Amino acid sequence: MNETVKDYVCQMQVPSTSFPTEYAGGHYAFCSEQCKERFLANPRLYIGFPGRKAPAQEGKQVIKRRRLLLSTPLDATQAKQVKNSLLEMMGIQEVCIEGDKIEIRYDLIQVTAEQIADKLTLIGADLGSGWMNCLRLAFINNMEEIEINSLEVEKKKKCCH
Repeated sequence: MNETVKDYVCQMQVPSTSFPTEYAGGHYAFCSEQCKERFLANPRLYIGFPGRKAPAQEGKQVIKRRRLLLSTPLDATQAKQVKNSLLEMMGIQEVCIEGDKIEIRYDLIQVTAEQIADKLTLIGADLGSGWMNCLRLAFINNMEEIEINSLEVEKKKKCCH
């Protein structure tokens, strides 16, 4: 007889052999590869830390905002296609596209940045060959923005010589 366990991502009861994985000495099973990927990307969002519940266990959302700067602006048709495709994804709350800027607001418990990137890649197949280079540059710009925002800025001290 196959034992059932809770999928920590979507809370479904699943067979213990369904998309199994081991993490920190524990056995976990999931309803789908997508739930398994989300768990492995941020396990502490779902199982917490010793003595502390996870945001998912407390019914909380973990809202993230990702800003992408494209190398060339999208036309109105492309922007609509990208927006509609992203909004079909579970966890995507808002998509704003203005010219060469895409801003995506999402719940990290329901979708990962990697899953969003994969979706954007799939959308690119319909948008043409230039989209991939445009998108690659957007992710580079996003990473640079993250790095800049995480820098510690100090006033420059004058040195005595």
